[in-house]
Amino acid sequence: GNKEENDESQIRELQEKFPVWMSDIHNLDEAVEMISAIGELVDRKENAQRIINTIQVGFQQMRSKVKDRKISTAAYLIWKNPYMLSGRNTFIDSMMKELRLENVAPASRYPEIVLDDLRKLNPEVVFLSSEPYPFSEKHRDEIQRILPDANVLIVDGEMFSWYGSRLQVAPEYFSGLLTQLL
Repeated sequence: GNKEENDESQIRELQEKFPVWMSDIHNLDEAVEMISAIGELVDRKENAQRIINTIQVGFQQMRSKVKDRKISTAAYLIWKNPYMLSGRNTFIDSMMKELRLENVAPASRYPEIVLDDLRKLNPEVVFLSSEPYPFSEKHRDEIQRILPDANVLIVDGEMFSWYGSRLQVAPEYFSGLLTQLL
C-alpha cells in the first residue's frame, strides 16, 4: 500500500487477511529505497537493482545538464474545480527541485487555489498535469491569459508523480521539457 494513495481503513481491512507493506514516498531517494525494498520482498533484487541503476544514471546525467540553470519559480496544477496545486513536501515538488524549479505553492500536500491567488504568486512556469485531472489546451490558454508572462505547459503527470520503474524514462522526458522552457 501507499500512505498517499490508500485510505487507512482499506489497509486495516487488508491487514486482517494479508501481510501489508506500506510506502510513503516524498523524494527520489525514498523512491529508490522503495524499489529496492519491493525487489527484496518479491525476490527480484537483481531486477530492482537494474532499475535503480538506470534511474540513478539518468538523474545524474540530467543533473549535470541543469546544474548551472537559473532557478525559476513554478506552479504545478493537478486538479480543476477546485484548482489544486501540488504543494511542498510531495514527490512532485521533489521532481520540480530536480529541474531547478522553486515551487510557489503556499502549503504542503495539495492546497486549493483560486486563479487570482495564482496570479499573485506570479510563477515563471506553470505546469498543467495530464493526470489526475486531464488538463488540455483550453486550460492552458485560460492560465496563459491570467499569467501572460509565464511559460504554461501541459506535462505528463506520470513523469512527475509515478515513483516506480517509470523513473527510468523520466530524466529523458525532463531533459526535453527543459529544452521547451529554455
